[in-house]
Amino acid sequence: MEQKLHTPEGVRDIYNNECRAKLAVQDKLHQVLHLYGYQDIQTPTFEYFDVFRKEIGTISSRELYKFFDREGDTLALRPDMTPSIARAAATLFEAEDFPVRLCYVGNTFINHSSYQGRLKENTQLGAELIGIDSIEADAEIIAMVVDGLRKVGLREFQVNIGHVDFLQSLLDATELSKEQRAEIYDLIANRNFFGVEEILDTAGTDSRIREIFHILPEFAGDVDVLEKAVKIAPTDTAKVAVGHLFKIYKLLTLYGVEDYVTFDLSMSGRYGYYTGIIFRAYTYGTGDAVVTGGRYDHLLEKFGKQTPSIGFAIIIDELMNALTRQKIPVETGHSNLIVYTEATEKWAVSLAKDFRQKGKYIVMLKRSTKDTKESYVAYGKRTRAVSMLYLNDNLTIDMVNLFTGEEKKVNARKKSKAGKNR
Repeated sequence: MEQKLHTPEGVRDIYNNECRAKLAVQDKLHQVLHLYGYQDIQTPTFEYFDVFRKEIGTISSRELYKFFDREGDTLALRPDMTPSIARAAATLFEAEDFPVRLCYVGNTFINHSSYQGRLKENTQLGAELIGIDSIEADAEIIAMVVDGLRKVGLREFQVNIGHVDFLQSLLDATELSKEQRAEIYDLIANRNFFGVEEILDTAGTDSRIREIFHILPEFAGDVDVLEKAVKIAPTDTAKVAVGHLFKIYKLLTLYGVEDYVTFDLSMSGRYGYYTGIIFRAYTYGTGDAVVTGGRYDHLLEKFGKQTPSIGFAIIIDELMNALTRQKIPVETGHSNLIVYTEATEKWAVSLAKDFRQKGKYIVMLKRSTKDTKESYVAYGKRTRAVSMLYLNDNLTIDMVNLFTGEEKKVNARKKSKAGKNR
């Protein structure tokens, strides 16, 4: 039997500088969530299948990684963090009446079709605000997204906001069958508005409703689109949804993040559990949203607690792609090399201890007789170290700046004597 020692399709190894940069980005984002008062939670990588069943509103069963435990119960790797946290929060905070702010980082697993060319394992970092249904909560979540993306260096991005009730009210007004409405919903999600018009024309839908669907793509842009949308909203529910977005926008101006916000009233939620505002953040350099989120006021009910909630997930892998392609540097803290011999080992260890106590990253390399100083310089550059201390047996140090190539020699014996004379 052939041994498969490479990674399966859809997953990859992340190591060295790329891994360090990813962890640094996660730390910066995590810090923003903590500054807003969010507390960490960790949930299992796999759960009972029921946590992600169809009624919950997550992805289809065929895209789950499923397996069995010893008792024969069906388990699944989590495809989405929110149902797991909703399940935990419904139990852990069952008696809590005040808002609960939770944040997390973890990997999710979705068995996409191979032709989509997307990773099947992704790291998500996000937050959930549980126990409050208000425009203040909605604005806080969106402001936190903007602050987080700015914190990691992004400047050109937009948080696109919609509302589930607006599109749903339009679909209800068509009076089509449940299956036909679901088909239109999928077509809109794929931006196929011609397909939508064809279904509506064939069904003989009221001309006023057909006209609204015809101009639906126009309701995407800055806050001005809300003024247009409220005039053509076919139901009171749609008008309330637009009014809600207006109020959120006013609060976002207080946060000073309005320049990063746009609206799209044709936006549909990726997951079926969304109930109010939905949003996605986009930037260039990646083919998908770097942030997804929205309100899910009835999800915790599935696990026994009736309480409103809203949250978001930052897809770290997509964000890293964007940062790389936009050539935005990630400060990770650079290592320094100490290259020593058998005779200078005691000295090297003492230097390394001193530097590490001062917060310097030190890599120690005991050199062999066959390796040249140039080979260690080349190694330092490959690993993006910033400097190298090359210890010689005669108590001199060759100090090399690995960025500029500049080198100077220091006589450690003379420095030691000078210190004693003082």
